[in-house]
This record gives sequence, structure tokens and C-alpha cells, in this order.
Amino acid sequence: MLIVLAVTLAPLALLAALKPSFSVAPFTAVMVLIAPSLLHVGPIESAVYRVLEVALGGIIALLVSVFVFPARAHSLAIEAGAGALDQMAEALRALLAGFTRGLAPADLHRIQDGIGHAMSALTGIGDEARRERLAYLAPEPDLRPLLRTLLRLRHDLVMIGRAVAVSLPDELQARLETRLARVSTTAIAYLRGCGNALRARRGPPPLDAVEAALDGYAEEIVALRRDGSTRSLSIEDVERFFTLGFAFEQVHRDLCDLERCVTEWAQLPAAPRRHGAIGHGPAGVTTPQA
Repeated sequence: MLIVLAVTLAPLALLAALKPSFSVAPFTAVMVLIAPSLLHVGPIESAVYRVLEVALGGIIALLVSVFVFPARAHSLAIEAGAGALDQMAEALRALLAGFTRGLAPADLHRIQDGIGHAMSALTGIGDEARRERLAYLAPEPDLRPLLRTLLRLRHDLVMIGRAVAVSLPDELQARLETRLARVSTTAIAYLRGCGNALRARRGPPPLDAVEAALDGYAEEIVALRRDGSTRSLSIEDVERFFTLGFAFEQVHRDLCDLERCVTEWAQLPAAPRRHGAIGHGPAGVTTPQA
């Protein structure tokens, strides 16, 4: 018996070490080999009983998951994604307000940590949803594009947070406050609208208002540079100035990706994008974008 156990368990233990999904294989082999001596049945009969036990347990688990606890990981992932968008909208409001009144490091860390925890939870649910997706003959749209877009939006907020450690000089605040408020209002409304669209499985809201607000901000930056208002800025202020412009460019691109993801989940044809949309470069210079 010891020789049989050693010969049987050695390859199964190696397989379990290489593939965690086979971690129960050694224990199953022990049960199949030792149970016959306890139940006075043959090895083949013991193996058949073991297969029937596992099959019965799988059938019960399937019935419970379908009829007793029917919540699906895809639905939970969509709800978590919509919640993350709502949280990003609140974070964006606080971050952009920091350009005029400043933002304490403790508050900045609290905002970024909250988004990080939400994204970690969403990633865990997304992994489960990908495994669940393989079990359905008519699968839901793939979650990975949506998760990647939300992660990039989270990185955009990190860039904006690095630029709001200190408020802008008074002369720039007076020129940019209205433009930043417009960007904040429209972007927040768009993020919340996309979250509600995901929950309701409908198409995304129009992105035109956000693009118009970003275009207005870029035009004001060009006017500031033309007037020479940026020449007196310190090196730190110039760095934050460029960081914000680059972050807005990335936000615009990621919101376009978010629009496509929400459209896919709504199972609607993609809305046509306007040609020659304005991109917002790091220096605030407008550049044509396909």
C-alpha cells in the first residue's frame, strides 16, 4: 500500500505544485486508494463512487447558483464599474477645485486611496466575471476593455492630483477659473451619465459638452501664452501647468474609449465621432486628432 501511495501521489503532487487548480488531486487519490479498505469495496467501485459524489456536488452547486443565489459576476462587475465612475466624478470635482484653493496632502491621499480600493475590488470581480463568461453559450461583452479604460481614467486622476498640490497663481486663477469649472461640470456629468447608462444598459450621453469645455480651456491657454502671462511663472508652476494640459488630453482620449465601451454594453451602434476633434496637448496647444 505504501508503494502504491508513493507511486500514485508523486506525479499528482508534482502536478498540484505546477497547477494550483489540481491541488485536490493528491487528496482524491488517497481517498480512492484507502476508501476500499474501509468500505470493503474494490478500487474501481470506489473511484466510481467518488466521481458520482463530485458530480452530485457540482449539480447542487449549479442549481443553487441559478435558483437560490442567481447574482452573476457580470452584473456585479457592471455595478462596481458604475460605482467607480461615480467615485471618479467626485474625485475630479475635488481635484479641479484644488487649482483655486489648494488641496492638502492628506485629502489628496484620501481621494486617491478611495479610487484605488474601488479599482482593486472591481479587478477582483472582473476576474470572476471572465471565468463566468466562458460558461455561457451567449456571452456578455468582454469586460476587459471597460476595465482597462477605467484604469486609465484612474491614472489620469493621479496625474491631475500631482498638479494640484499648490493652487495656481492669482493671475492665472482669474483667467482659468471659469474654464476649469466648465471642464469639471461637464466631465463630472459625463462620468455620472456613463455610470447610469451602464446600470440601465443604454447608450452613453453625448460627449460634445466635455469636448467644448476642453476646447475652451485650450483656447484660453493659447491666449495666455500669446499675452505672455506664462513667462513670469516659476519652474514648478510651469511643470504643473504642462501636467494639467497633458492630463486633459489623456482624459479626452479615455472618455472616448469609455463612450465606446458603454455603447458596446448597451448593444447599440456606435455614435459617429466628429472629424477633426480638438486634442489638448501638454502645453495647451490645439492639435488635430483623427
